[in-house]
Amino acid sequence: MGQSIITQETFRHHFLPDGTIGAVKRRLDLIREFSIPILAGVAAALVWANLHPESYHHFKKDPLLGPINFDFLTNEIFMVFFFGIAAVEITLGLLPGGSLNPPQKAVNPLLATLGGVAGPALLYIGLDLWLGLPELMRGWGIPTATDIALAWLTARLIFGLGHPIIAFLLLLAIADDALGLIIIALFYPDPAHPVNPAWLALVGAGMAAALGLRWLGTASYWPYLLVGGTLAWTGLHEAHLHPALALVCIVPFLPHRPPRWRFSTGDPGDRSPLTRFEHEWRAVVDFGLFLFGLSNAGVAVTGTGTGTWMVLASLVLGKTAGIFLFGWLAVRAGFPLPNGMRFGHLLVAGLIAGIGFTVAIFVADAAFADPGLEAAAKMGAMLSLAAAPLAWGTARLLKLK
Repeated sequence: MGQSIITQETFRHHFLPDGTIGAVKRRLDLIREFSIPILAGVAAALVWANLHPESYHHFKKDPLLGPINFDFLTNEIFMVFFFGIAAVEITLGLLPGGSLNPPQKAVNPLLATLGGVAGPALLYIGLDLWLGLPELMRGWGIPTATDIALAWLTARLIFGLGHPIIAFLLLLAIADDALGLIIIALFYPDPAHPVNPAWLALVGAGMAAALGLRWLGTASYWPYLLVGGTLAWTGLHEAHLHPALALVCIVPFLPHRPPRWRFSTGDPGDRSPLTRFEHEWRAVVDFGLFLFGLSNAGVAVTGTGTGTWMVLASLVLGKTAGIFLFGWLAVRAGFPLPNGMRFGHLLVAGLIAGIGFTVAIFVADAAFADPGLEAAAKMGAMLSLAAAPLAWGTARLLKLK
């Protein structure tokens, strides 16, 4: 992109002391860089859920802080900050000098998102019609999901922080999650908690509050989070949509500078509210992803069924094909890939997005009432983790940097 890049390694070598504090920080940075916390959480959840399923269920669902249980604390409060950090990456990508600037480059991942939903859904439906299994048809929405946390982890491990594929995948995955909310609301509604769109007015109020704070020149990110974020979170929660997306609506309003020197904690000379938010919360999010893995990855390993392979094929093959095709068509229509990406990166991005895992498991809960069909579909979602090594191998085969 024609810009100076400070890598994590360069920063640590030149700025961290060689003493104990520096050594500890280097080790912690290494743990974060290789996403050990979320991997440890996934492993712990899988072992716990299969050895002691009842105690695992009680751990997740029993009240922890008043009426709040561990699942709620993790998925509806902590994940707000995860999506907030993801929104920082996208915001920086859209600024002058970013990989998604000019804004027409953001059209490509958004169109690719449509392919990432249509591709797996159509493949699943086609397989179901070919096999003649109408009882499995309700599962078509399961492979449309992308696990944004694990996709982010995989992209970071393959390409490193700061690569344009990160912003591309995050924008794609957040748009995918938004479409997923619509799919669940329309096709898998919860009769006990129907969607109440009137409450979305509070989301608009939160965005207006954030805009007003920016107009007033508010130099701390906390008022944006506490006022705008709380309003957006309440609106989404009461509308019976996932409130984890609350800060996605607020973060773009935080005052910021165009990206120049970028490493994991931001430009060392940039003290804008956006960069301070990223700097102060990225480590919390990286280590807190252990909680996300522990809360969401506890799938009982059961026998596979036809639904398993339908979900798996639709995630890995259908999503990859859909994202690549729609991304290619977008380029042909005049909407280029982000700076630093070519078609090989687009193919790998499709494979990474095929990791449905925890989000696909959530959709499977809503799709099937039959425990056998649900368990088989969840196994397919869990096996979609195989898309990560496939993406790594493809990137190496294509010699992508």
